[in-house]
Amino acid sequence: MMAAALDLFLELEIEETGEFSFDPGDLEVPTGRDNLIVRAFETLHSADGIAFRLKRAIPLGRGLGSSAAAIVSGLCAADHLYELALSEDEMFARATELEGHPDNVAAAIFGGFVICDPIPEGEPPECSRFPPPDGLEGILVIPNGEEVPTEEAREAIPGEIPLGDALGNIFLASRLTLGLYRGDLSLIAASLKDNIHQGRRRGLYPRSLELVEKAREMGALGATISGAGPTVLVWTTWQDAGKVNEELTSRCGEWAEIRRIPFTPQGADVPEL
Repeated sequence: MMAAALDLFLELEIEETGEFSFDPGDLEVPTGRDNLIVRAFETLHSADGIAFRLKRAIPLGRGLGSSAAAIVSGLCAADHLYELALSEDEMFARATELEGHPDNVAAAIFGGFVICDPIPEGEPPECSRFPPPDGLEGILVIPNGEEVPTEEAREAIPGEIPLGDALGNIFLASRLTLGLYRGDLSLIAASLKDNIHQGRRRGLYPRSLELVEKAREMGALGATISGAGPTVLVWTTWQDAGKVNEELTSRCGEWAEIRRIPFTPQGADVPEL
């Protein structure tokens, strides 16, 4: 499993006030102990007396790893506030247990591009990381008002797939990894295809899939569905990002938010105030 960290952050502020509270800002999320941030926090320490304030959030249900960001922010907050000194590997193991899969939390913790064992089978989760290559940028096309639950996207993939599709995806994923590691943009462009997930989910977000198929016509290296969708991640170079962004805004601005978002080597961070 591969994931990438984008320059898109959840920003959480916590304070010891003597009373538990959760301020979600403009986001419609649970404000009690069932909030995912608080649940992650309380795996390390009680949230009694703690005020949580969500200052900036990642769009929910859009395939952008919002649940992973929530889990990692809660763990980092408790670790920092109570000086628990968890290592990144310990944080990764806890976050994976809460999320149920390792890729998104790995990108949130370590930054850059990560490759993870999808099924650790009782062993600690494993992750290999490398930084984003120079010259590569991303543009997000986030459909307005469209959410796709992860479970619904998973159900669109059958339990068995043709051997040719599986082998084809192994080849594409291997070549994409090589291109990213080498910084070979031509290899990256040639590998932004999928034989398993995207076509079988067309009914969930047809406009997103149409955009994926037309991305190269707009001057991009290519495009992929981000996570479970419906967000489209358009891959481009920094030289072409401006004109690709303009073309995307012209074509999609009425039904989606367009964000030019670089890939980032930075993972979770707790700044000193």
